[in-house]
Amino acid sequence: MKSNLKILSIIINFIIVFNSIRGDEMNVNIKLDGEWKYKIDFEKEGIKKNWFKNQNLNYDGTLKVPGFFEEQIGKEHDGWVWYFKEFEFNVETQKNLALVCNAIDDDAKVWLNSEFVGEHQGYSESFYFDITRQLKSGKNFLAILVIDHGGPGGIYKSLFIKNYTDEFDLLKTEFSQLNARTSPDWLNEGIIYEIFPRSFSKKGDFKSITKRLKDLKDLGVTILWIMPIHPIGKEKRKGSLGSPYSVKDYYEVNPEFGTKDDFKRLVKEAHRLGFRVIIDMVLNHSAWDNKLIRKYPEWYTKDKNGNIISPNSDWTDVADFNYDNPELRKYMINVLKYWIKEFDIDGFRFDVSELVPLDFWEEARKELEKLKPQFWLSEGTLPEHHLQAFDMTYSWNVYDLFLPLLNGKIKPSAIIKTLQKEKYVFPKGSLRMRFNENHDKLRAAQIFQDDGAFITSAIVFTIPGVPLVHAGQEVGEKKFSSLFEKTEIKWGNLDENEFYKFFKNIIKFRQKNNFITSGELEEVEIDEKRLAYIIKANGHGVFCLFNFGEDFQIDLNFVNQLSGKSLDLNNLVGRKFKIDEERMGRPANKILSFEKLGFVLIEFE
Repeated sequence: MKSNLKILSIIINFIIVFNSIRGDEMNVNIKLDGEWKYKIDFEKEGIKKNWFKNQNLNYDGTLKVPGFFEEQIGKEHDGWVWYFKEFEFNVETQKNLALVCNAIDDDAKVWLNSEFVGEHQGYSESFYFDITRQLKSGKNFLAILVIDHGGPGGIYKSLFIKNYTDEFDLLKTEFSQLNARTSPDWLNEGIIYEIFPRSFSKKGDFKSITKRLKDLKDLGVTILWIMPIHPIGKEKRKGSLGSPYSVKDYYEVNPEFGTKDDFKRLVKEAHRLGFRVIIDMVLNHSAWDNKLIRKYPEWYTKDKNGNIISPNSDWTDVADFNYDNPELRKYMINVLKYWIKEFDIDGFRFDVSELVPLDFWEEARKELEKLKPQFWLSEGTLPEHHLQAFDMTYSWNVYDLFLPLLNGKIKPSAIIKTLQKEKYVFPKGSLRMRFNENHDKLRAAQIFQDDGAFITSAIVFTIPGVPLVHAGQEVGEKKFSSLFEKTEIKWGNLDENEFYKFFKNIIKFRQKNNFITSGELEEVEIDEKRLAYIIKANGHGVFCLFNFGEDFQIDLNFVNQLSGKSLDLNNLVGRKFKIDEERMGRPANKILSFEKLGFVLIEFE
């Protein structure tokens, strides 16, 4: 009898497993990885000439997906590259169908069977388009225009067609039901401030930063992120001074910035004033004249001929590490320990962290946590980074919305939808670094103009996550700080600078309402030209309204989510708005008028 029960149990388990596998296969109807045809669009004429139609194009060749374009053709190209694929499909028994792209670098426009289905801005984030109507039984023709703005580009993660019932089915990851690692309280309440020593002052050294610490304290920032401080390689250097991300020696400081004692004094004084200090570490690659190349050539990635290579065709000034080597891993962990032990720093920002294996990061974090609590910032967007290794990832998903939003190409509600999607992708409690500017992008005041820089900064400071201020941003600096040459931020008179006054006020507002970091955001529906939301916790809340249309007026008495709330209209943060003092002989202080790109942030109980 027991034998029969055991056999029955095995059969039942087999059926369950089989149905589970079969269910997964039905969910992902067809994977589109593999060989694609491609054509480089040097003149950016493909849309005008209808390349997206299934016609006899003179293709340049084939590419493997997933994969970066440059790595496969062996040359650098920034611009437009078209991908084409013909595939068979049966839609008879299907209902809602979507094309899901795990990531494309940088932007993408998509056509199916000659019909435009959508576009996406920004690399590294998953996205999808509903293609139920465009997909047909039999042969289908898919055309994707990849717009690469710099560095490697292409369809570098998988894409597939999937049957779905709701958005959660399309975007959910295996990590979304897990918990993110617990971060120190000072990070959750923090304001990050990024400093490139070379451009921060005329001298461009550690001592000049130390002298300005009281100004930064007055501004209200709490975490200082100092870009790489190590000596810069000379071999294959870019520009006259070279990039700080080309590290010649992991145990030394760049003499351009001062001495180790100068850096120790900077960290010590910063701690005395209440700051936390993290430094940029570049563990994916090194300078070509780093002594490790001569001493341990087996630590580096090599081509089929045994030559050490760069990570990609654009980063010619650096050589790529190979983390298959256990001795390299030990070395890098010891490097990190050195900077914690000798300089008492509070953590690291890790450059191109996605290009280093996750198991290394998890091993390193476990070892480093034995020394002191830290903050680790991943320059990436992988949800799995939040589980054990990192406290925070980059929020490119929000940044990439700002320019199309200001140009009227997308609706303001895209901000809300993007934040909601994060719940499907990232572990619970994940911290994202929010920004509208950093050292990899043009200055916000340059690319968005002044009004755009103000309103996008206000969004950055009022959505869940931790905000970043890039040094110089707080005075409206428009000149991009080159990584390869000497540039200098024009500080001017802080007391008379509109940007500086704004940043002081909004940082104070954020710190007073620090529940924003992990708060639940609820959309307030006004109309398609306005973005409005509230965030609340423990009886406190903030109401935020942003006008992306023409002049606009609203009576807050008629905003349902504010009914019964006590609004503090005496301590507003905003710009290009006014409050009506009186209307028809009665107080009218809940009637607000906005100019284009005006906004207001209001606290309530």
